[in-house]
Amino acid sequence: MPGQWVFPGGRLDRGDLTTPALPLRPEVAAALGRAAPPRRAHGLAVAAIRETFEETGLLIGTPDPLAARLKPGGPLAAFAEAGLLPALDALDYVARAITPPYRPMRFHARFFLAPASVAQGDARPSPELTEVAWVPLVEARRLDLPRITGVVLEVIEKRLSGEDRRIPAFSHRHGRATVDYDE
Repeated sequence: MPGQWVFPGGRLDRGDLTTPALPLRPEVAAALGRAAPPRRAHGLAVAAIRETFEETGLLIGTPDPLAARLKPGGPLAAFAEAGLLPALDALDYVARAITPPYRPMRFHARFFLAPASVAQGDARPSPELTEVAWVPLVEARRLDLPRITGVVLEVIEKRLSGEDRRIPAFSHRHGRATVDYDE
């Protein structure tokens, strides 16, 4: 999405399913489990942390001796070098979206939120995200955003204010946009 501000993201890799990591909090695992079996839920959360690192340079991890078990030279080698395990326990699951069927590229995306305080390292651009910045939520809503990014920012705003903690699942059925809830 050239020229637009988006969340870091990407695809689930096979290795994400078995990557050592601190476990998801029970309520997050339960919510993810409504649409994904436990192993896949683990992998989706690892993928979110891995993609965030690959695209922004930020490590969402916790010091742990098990970090030595991360694959040397693999996608999370920087975590191993820093002695960090991916901190799935820092993630909140906030939304899910399936791209409309008429789009040429389809995605089944999960959106996660983590406190900025758990991110380690310096944010930097990558080949996929040419500009990376910390932006206050109010300002982020005024940026050039794809529709789903704006919708998920609204979900996050409601969650942070305590107004709504449900996890919306956006999709299309019979040519119409629909919203169900994973929680």
